[in-house]
Amino acid sequence: MAGGLASLRRGASQAWAAMPGPGRIWRLISRGVGDALPKGLYARSLIIIIAPVVLLQSVIAYTFMERHWQLVTRRLSAAVTADVAALIDVYESYPQDRDAETLSRIAATRLNLDLDILKGAKLPAPGPRPFFSILDEALSEEINRQIKRAYWIDTVGRSSLIEIRVAIPDGVMRVTARRSMAYASNSHIFLLWMTGSSMVLLGVAILFLRNQIKPILRLAAVAESFGKGREIEFRPRGAREVRQAGHAFIEMKRRIERAMDQRTTMLNGVSHDLRTIITRFKLSLALVEQSADVEDLQRDVDEMSRMLEAYLAFARGDSGEIAVPTDLRALLEDLRTDIERLGAHVESVDIDAPASVTMRSDAVRRCLFNLAANAARYGDTVAIMARRDLRNVLISIDDDGPGIALDQREEVFKPFVRLDASRQDAGGSGLGLSIARDIARSHGGDVTLHDSPLGGLRATVRLPA
Repeated sequence: MAGGLASLRRGASQAWAAMPGPGRIWRLISRGVGDALPKGLYARSLIIIIAPVVLLQSVIAYTFMERHWQLVTRRLSAAVTADVAALIDVYESYPQDRDAETLSRIAATRLNLDLDILKGAKLPAPGPRPFFSILDEALSEEINRQIKRAYWIDTVGRSSLIEIRVAIPDGVMRVTARRSMAYASNSHIFLLWMTGSSMVLLGVAILFLRNQIKPILRLAAVAESFGKGREIEFRPRGAREVRQAGHAFIEMKRRIERAMDQRTTMLNGVSHDLRTIITRFKLSLALVEQSADVEDLQRDVDEMSRMLEAYLAFARGDSGEIAVPTDLRALLEDLRTDIERLGAHVESVDIDAPASVTMRSDAVRRCLFNLAANAARYGDTVAIMARRDLRNVLISIDDDGPGIALDQREEVFKPFVRLDASRQDAGGSGLGLSIARDIARSHGGDVTLHDSPLGGLRATVRLPA
């Protein structure tokens, strides 16, 4: 028995320990609320404005309904019920007016009530009560309190009138009154004014908020365009803080462009000096008597020249070119011609994308040529395909070569990396994929590697449309 109690205690303690603490519950609730809320600044700002107004309106409406509307309706209903009770007392106290003609006249002229005596009649069957009717509830309570007789009321049959029937000894007394006599019918005007004024205030606030959000959206668009390597024209606008952010962006853009210009100038000087030395080597070798050793040296110099051009191109990038609308179909047809010159068979060029794409055409042509040249070097068949995906253009180059292992597909994008001896023998400096990815990312896109339907490797270039 003791062992069983101990095991139960251990189980209860473990269950208690497994339950999430208050901090974890709060984090889960916060995460759920954060996921449900909109992510945009404009939408969140609207919520910040609208939520307090809606909350205030709800509190005011509830207070008005609870205090004013119901109170006025109850008092008006009590007054009408008191008039009906007085008519019943007069009818029963003065039998000489059995036809109730005088009583009906007094009720009509003095109390604004229509009175009928239905002798021998009975009360109708009770109908369904309205789902929400302050008048029905208030009138029923007052009749039960003041008259204390069987009754039947209709507050919804005729919208402008209410009908009250009360059982009397010789039949039924029917009283018809205007609805406004027992119900605060003009109270909705206050709610309409309150709602209308709130809508006007919200409209003005939304207009001002939209004007404040526009400079932020403009700044975001300009930053995105600059990240894609496009020429931009931007002048800070909006509030002081937004202008400060805009000026900071402009200053950052100037520093980046200045650093790129300095790097390009330095590399141009270095390339000029190195090309001069290599040219001297070539001239010296041309003047030397030709032999097998001299031919080997010439091949080494040519290889050094090609590697130097590849290194400088990788370091320099394509900073001087401007992004312009480019005919994608013509660019891919030129790429097909270039690949066929390398001796590879281009199976197909399938284009299902916008005809014109804004890009630095020479840079993108170089990016695609590097990828296609790799495909032609390691495979016999190449396929080129372009398609549209949401906001991007995807250009895929497939081959039927040996492919690249999954765990090495990111490694090959590093500069000067060649995977194995067979690939090193194929030539190249190990910069082709690095240059291709650098160009794609300078446009705001990327280059990824996947398995190809042809059995080899698929290189996919993603560019913003």
